[in-house]
Amino acid sequence: MKQHTPRLPLAGSMDLTYRCNNDCRHCWLRIPAGSPERQRELTFDEITGIVDEARSMGCRTWSISGGEPMLRPDFAEIFDYITRKSASYSLNTNGTLITPETARLLKRKGTKMVALYGATAEVHDHITRTPGSFEAAIRGFAYLREAGAGFMVQVVPMRDNYHQFDDMVELAESLSPHWRLGAVWLYLSASGDPEKNREIRRQRLAPQQVVELSTPDPSHNGRHGSEETETDMRCPGNVDDRLFGACIGIRRDFHVDPYGRMTFCGFVKDPDMLYDLRKGTFRECWDEFIPSLAGRVRGGQEYGENCGSCQYRSDCPWCPVYGYLEHRRFSAPVGYLCDVAKEKRKLKEDWETNHRRYFQCAGITIQVDSDHPITDDTFHPKFRLFQVDGPGEDTISIRHHLSLPDLNGKDLGKEVYRRPPWAIYRKNGSWVYVGISPDDGDRRINQMAAFNHDHTRGRIYNDARAEERFHQGDVQSLTLFPSDQLLLARVLADRQGCYFHSAGVKLDGKGLLFVGHSEAGKSTISLMLKEHGAEVLCDDRVAVRRYPEGPRIFGTWSHGDVPDVSPDSAPLQAILFLEKSGENRLIPVEDKKEIVGRLLACLVKPFVTADWWEKELTLAEQLSCEAPCYVLRFDKSGGVVDLLRKAVLHGR
Repeated sequence: MKQHTPRLPLAGSMDLTYRCNNDCRHCWLRIPAGSPERQRELTFDEITGIVDEARSMGCRTWSISGGEPMLRPDFAEIFDYITRKSASYSLNTNGTLITPETARLLKRKGTKMVALYGATAEVHDHITRTPGSFEAAIRGFAYLREAGAGFMVQVVPMRDNYHQFDDMVELAESLSPHWRLGAVWLYLSASGDPEKNREIRRQRLAPQQVVELSTPDPSHNGRHGSEETETDMRCPGNVDDRLFGACIGIRRDFHVDPYGRMTFCGFVKDPDMLYDLRKGTFRECWDEFIPSLAGRVRGGQEYGENCGSCQYRSDCPWCPVYGYLEHRRFSAPVGYLCDVAKEKRKLKEDWETNHRRYFQCAGITIQVDSDHPITDDTFHPKFRLFQVDGPGEDTISIRHHLSLPDLNGKDLGKEVYRRPPWAIYRKNGSWVYVGISPDDGDRRINQMAAFNHDHTRGRIYNDARAEERFHQGDVQSLTLFPSDQLLLARVLADRQGCYFHSAGVKLDGKGLLFVGHSEAGKSTISLMLKEHGAEVLCDDRVAVRRYPEGPRIFGTWSHGDVPDVSPDSAPLQAILFLEKSGENRLIPVEDKKEIVGRLLACLVKPFVTADWWEKELTLAEQLSCEAPCYVLRFDKSGGVVDLLRKAVLHGR
């Protein structure tokens, strides 16, 4: 038997209590001590023995669930034993059995997810079928907050509470800074009980509602959650009809149920695919039994004619375990999920047509998504020159929300900069920009943006004035900021590029970069060269990037007095520092320090950090060695064009 050698770390999940057959209504009453289920459960010593075996093979991450794990009288001891030496853990609970003592124990760093089934006692208790469960859950939340044990509220939507969904979200946000969606669609009972399954099917949301909740924003995460939703549990795609082959091949997970039966996934309920740890060892299960399952279940004709060849497969959360729970056949399609996949495809197609555009500048594709439809008139006509059909080799994304989030009580991180129009915060490697007024007495926020660590993904939030501008059209920047330099100057630095106060033209197939601040003559020189056949790339902001074959200049949409812009590029032939004069004269600059100083003085700067500045300083030094540099003094006679052609372009 080929050995299934573990690679550190393994991740284990353990059910501590009887699962109640996956009933969609989550009871929280204690299981009687003398019940057959309780008598069959693993003892404390058996659990710690399994944990020790798993640790010896590299497991450092645990997920603890049930049913309700706190139903076990020895939960505290088990939790302490499992988490004491773990790198991380997650715990799923309904919160009703949390006591002050338990809450203090849960201060141990890890992810605690507490379920919420309604915004009122009437609805919550109806779902759980247990009077008083809402009050008990709210009391549990209070104990956790009092103990300082951070937690995440898990909102669980279904048909009988969906009318309260927004209220459930509001309640979740009042209970914790973090919340997420539980499973948006409900799988059937492991017991196969017809009555339970009828109730589960009744509680399933309409496919359109599932899609709305689980994939509302094809650009990033869901619109309702502050965390990712727990909706897509399916295994990776199969290259053949071995339904679990790919999954077992890449997973580093194992699952142990309350009775000591181990397999590779908590959703696997077929007895033939469960290994009894009471009759064997953890190592034998991991090294031999689980690998042997990879080819045991074949899809056959049913899989091939349905899920294996379905055009909606990439949008479908189907997994063989769901086929088994639904029909007791791993290869069986789940009609409900087929409908969900079709709705998801419709949403994606609508989004890509009406809510997304792509633009390319300096070799970087910017994917722009918006809550509101984007029309051909939303952005200024100049952007049409830069618009492309789809993502490129290097794509970044921004997502527009035409409303501001509620920042009351939110931790934005450490403030690292404050100067109107921005206050900037750093949190967990991400950047938060808050638009502030130059008036100290005006505390209103007009704009907010949250970017990941390298500014390749961002969410931008705007007030009602920006929404009005968006709908009026003719928007002058993709970010809806005063200009796009905050984004472009930042991402260019990571790509051996920079953004200069400069004009750029393509003349005789070669690029000339005219560097200078306002009133230096960038627009004037651009117009003169245009009259002599040059293509104006931009007269105010030009991007420069280094490539193995040499530096290139790129047009941008940030023009000055000359409205001509171009998405074109050209190899950089020379850098010319502009000086207005009564003569036309070209003065070579040989001093590298002087060149670097002049270039840095004209850099377009975002929020400057040490790493950004170091990259741009290095780039300026490289450009000073790779391109001839001149001081260009010129008048308005037009004679400078011949001078440039002879001395710079053709070396005469």
